[in-house]
Amino acid sequence: MKLKQLKLTHFRNYEQVTLNFHDEVNVLIGLNAQGKTNLLEAIYCLALAKSHRATQDKELIQWQSDFALIEGELEYRYGVMPLSLQISSKGKKAKANHLEQSKLTQYVGHMNVVLFAPEDLNLVKGSPQVRRRFIDIEIGQISAVYLNDLSNYQRILKQKNHYLKQLKLNATSDRTMLEVLNQQFADYAVKLTLRRQQFINQLEEKAIAIHNGITKGAEALAVHYESSLEISDNMVEDTYAKLSSVMEREIDRMTSLYGPHRDDLTFSINDIDVQTYGSQGQQRTTALSLKLAEIELINEEVGEYPILLLDDVLSELDDSRQTHLLTTIQHKVQTFVTTTSVDGIEHETIKEAKLFFVDQGSITNKE
Repeated sequence: MKLKQLKLTHFRNYEQVTLNFHDEVNVLIGLNAQGKTNLLEAIYCLALAKSHRATQDKELIQWQSDFALIEGELEYRYGVMPLSLQISSKGKKAKANHLEQSKLTQYVGHMNVVLFAPEDLNLVKGSPQVRRRFIDIEIGQISAVYLNDLSNYQRILKQKNHYLKQLKLNATSDRTMLEVLNQQFADYAVKLTLRRQQFINQLEEKAIAIHNGITKGAEALAVHYESSLEISDNMVEDTYAKLSSVMEREIDRMTSLYGPHRDDLTFSINDIDVQTYGSQGQQRTTALSLKLAEIELINEEVGEYPILLLDDVLSELDDSRQTHLLTTIQHKVQTFVTTTSVDGIEHETIKEAKLFFVDQGSITNKE
C-alpha cells in the first residue's frame, strides 16, 4: 500500500497543506521543532485514529481552531481508497471510501503503518507497558476481532477495578457482581492471550532470521511471551478458578492482579537476557529486528506491505544497522524519513528519495 497524497487542515502547526508522495522513499528534512514529526504523526493518526505521542486529542488541533482534519489517498494493488479523520472537542469522525465508520475499531486496519522512532529502542529496555502497547497496536492493525476483544477486556477491567474498590471501602458487600465480572474477564483474557501468543510466535520466527542477518550469524535471538495465564485445554475455567483464588487479595489491593494487562515480552540473545545484560547495541539490534519482522508479518497477513515511518531514527543507528534497514525496505516498502540532514547517509535508497524541506510549518519539495 502507498499513501499517494496527504491533506492537513488545522493539524498541529499546519494551517493547510497538501502533499503528494513518492511511492518509495520520502525524506522530511528540517531543524528540530519545525513540524517534521507532526507530519509523521498525521500519517500515524490517519492509520490508527490516535496519536503515538499526544496524551489528549486536543493537542492535535491547531491553536484557536475548532477541529483538525487529516485526509489521505491510499493506493492498494486493487485500487484507491480515500481516508479521512476529523478531530474535534466532540470526538472523532473517521471515513473510509467516503463512508463514515460507526466505530473506530471498524476504521483501523484500512491503512497499516509501522513506526520506528528513538523511543522504540525502549521496546527492549523499557517498561512492560511499552511492550504490551506494541503488541496491541500491531495485532489491532491486522485483526478487527482482536481490537474488539481488547476494547471489551479493558471495559470489564475498569468495571472490575471499580467494584474491587467498592468492596474494600465497604460501599457494598455483594460479591455476586464480582463473580459475574470475573467470568466475563476470563473469557476475554483467554482470547487476548491466545491471539498474542500466536502473534509472538509468528513475529519471533521472522525476527530470528532478520537478527541472524544483521549479526552475520553471531547472535541467536529468542522472544518469549510472559503470560499470567497458563495455556491449557480448559483455559477459561482455569482462569476463572485462578481469579476466584486471588479474589481476597484483589479486594485488599483494590486492583486486578492477574490477566493480560500484566503480561510482558522477554528477549534473549545466545540464551542471555537482553533487557538486563545486553549491550546498548544488542538492545538496538533486537528492536530493529522486531520492527523489520513486523513489516514482513503485516505483509503476510494482509497481502500488502505497510507504510514505514522512521522518525529521526537513522541518526540513532550505526552504519551497519542503518544499511541493513535501508537495504531491507528498498523498492519494497513506502517509507517516510525525518532527519535534520541527509549528509553522511550514502545508501542509494536516500539518494533516490523525494525530499521535502520543512520550515516552521511550511513545506517545499524536491525530487
